[in-house]
Amino acid sequence: MYAVLPLVIFLAAMVIIGIWGMRKTSTIGDFFLGGRTIGPWFSAFAYGTSYFSAVIFIGFAGKIGWGFGLGGLWIALGNAFIGSLLAWLVLGKRTRRMTQNLDVMTMPEFLHERFQGRYIKMITAVIIFVFLIPYSASVFKGLGHLFQANFNMPYDTALFIMILITGVYLILGGYFAVTLTDFIQGIIMLFGALMMVGILAGKAGGFSNVIAEIIARYPQHVPLAKQPNIWLLVSLVFMTSFGTWGMPQMVQKFYAIKDEKRIYKAAIVTTIFALVITFSAYFTGAMAHIFYDKLPVVNGKPAFDMIIPDLLTTHMPGWLMVVILLLVLSASMSTLSSLVLVSASAVSIDLYKGHVNPRITKENSLLMIRFLSGIFIVFSYFIARYDFSVIVTLMSLSWGAVAGSFMAPFIYGLYWKRTTRLGVKAGMASGLIIAVSLFFILGPDKSPISATIAMIVPFFVVPLFSLCSNPPDKRLIEKAFSGIS
Repeated sequence: MYAVLPLVIFLAAMVIIGIWGMRKTSTIGDFFLGGRTIGPWFSAFAYGTSYFSAVIFIGFAGKIGWGFGLGGLWIALGNAFIGSLLAWLVLGKRTRRMTQNLDVMTMPEFLHERFQGRYIKMITAVIIFVFLIPYSASVFKGLGHLFQANFNMPYDTALFIMILITGVYLILGGYFAVTLTDFIQGIIMLFGALMMVGILAGKAGGFSNVIAEIIARYPQHVPLAKQPNIWLLVSLVFMTSFGTWGMPQMVQKFYAIKDEKRIYKAAIVTTIFALVITFSAYFTGAMAHIFYDKLPVVNGKPAFDMIIPDLLTTHMPGWLMVVILLLVLSASMSTLSSLVLVSASAVSIDLYKGHVNPRITKENSLLMIRFLSGIFIVFSYFIARYDFSVIVTLMSLSWGAVAGSFMAPFIYGLYWKRTTRLGVKAGMASGLIIAVSLFFILGPDKSPISATIAMIVPFFVVPLFSLCSNPPDKRLIEKAFSGIS
């Protein structure tokens, strides 16, 4: 029970930060983007902690580490250099400048103003709401089970505590509070991840011995006939790395950074953070081949989600398990707050203000986004509390559906002046339809392949339909690309 005190201190700090953030939040721009005044370190940690949730440590690392062995480290490299470094360098400056030129704060607003489509904003907001709310619920669910197992409290109680704390600091402080808590949570994640790998590798005989043992044992545990094919690995790298380029909660970080000069520093910090977190997660997963002769089994099926928790509980000292718990909690709360913030903005800014009441006052806009943040957190609680089959499907679909819908239109919007409204609509439709269709045709186990195809196809669809339609208005292009070379 000595883990309770650090947990209480951590959660109390989150509430205090929320109260502090409230004093700095007077407009909807402050609440959603921190007034576009966020420095490079805070922006970098906000990006990194939103990128990596508890899923990477609890479920993904164990399954990838066991199934691919050291091959899973290719995902770590992709996440660091494509999903982090290249994302900042390719998208950061243009996103920051163009969103200022168009005076927009959200992905739906950007697509609406850039392409002047009457219903683009509404359709985009609906996609975000449908697929990101279930995603946030899955994070809540993982946190609830984690607390249930480690603090011997009922699942409902654990879930309620997470809902309450996240709601308080997010609703009060908005993006100011989120970025500060992300920074603190990021430091905890770095420290916990490095300690986790160091201690486990030490118990296994040191890094050189660990690598040799994994290479030797992997083919014994996963025979050649059962090893995943190279296309599944490539699709995993692509989905989890390039996928961030089209996720609204990730792109938001580019909108909010203080100025363009800070982007390069943020890119380097984010890359280092991503390397440490992903290497630690997937290398720990691969070390399961040293500590286990066979997979844990539940109800006759391999329990990949149990690999890392069981490994840590068995081999970590008690004091470090407290840090690991805070690591997982930090990873989840930061991702969760970003998801809720983006989902709330989709309704309050893009649907209500954009279509229902464009003349809503500044004070009422801020009140509405705070209210909706609370509503969506409560909504996520009920989804996490009750296993609706359709919701589980939406969770699995979320990454491919959202990135498939938005990535090509967003990137073409930043770089190609000839992109048209018809091209964007066709690209969004093709990405969404392919993601959903292939998910059911190929099955959930092949969802990375489905998501990868859904992301790639719109890059051909958008230019094809754009060239077949009238060019965009020259005045709009001049406004959007002002100051962009």
